[in-house]
Amino acid sequence: MGIFSFIKNAGAKVFGIGKTTEEEAAEKATKLVDAVHRLELAIENLTIKVNDDKATVTGEAADLATKEKVVLVVGNTEGIATVEDNMTVAEVEEIEEVEMAQFHTVISGDSLSKIAKEFYGDAMKYPVIFEANKPMLTHPDKIYPGQVLRIPPLVD
Repeated sequence: MGIFSFIKNAGAKVFGIGKTTEEEAAEKATKLVDAVHRLELAIENLTIKVNDDKATVTGEAADLATKEKVVLVVGNTEGIATVEDNMTVAEVEEIEEVEMAQFHTVISGDSLSKIAKEFYGDAMKYPVIFEANKPMLTHPDKIYPGQVLRIPPLVD
């Protein structure tokens, strides 16, 4: 659980930006839920509420990686600046066994290999980052400034 910050004007154009009435906020929330479901992420009882540029997400994710991906799908949406994560995880992993992924905000000039070099010391580890961000990423070269990516710990 926690609150994650994103760049409000970067990201997928899931919904139009305008005045936030209760009806528009409900429509935005529905579109975000649909966006998560289209990616076929394993989450049950997903609920998203939108208030201005903040989204609050609840539900039960199958595992920690899925939970992190849901936060990124919602946060990497144009018009969302913060995501409050109130999701639970069905498969509780031992803290000693599973490290949480780090998040990285893409800047101009970044590539997955450059990010892999920064986090892992080896540019050729970029497929680890690509795989960790599927299905949100469809190609290793299709990243953009402002996008937030999962950077999982390397597994020996």
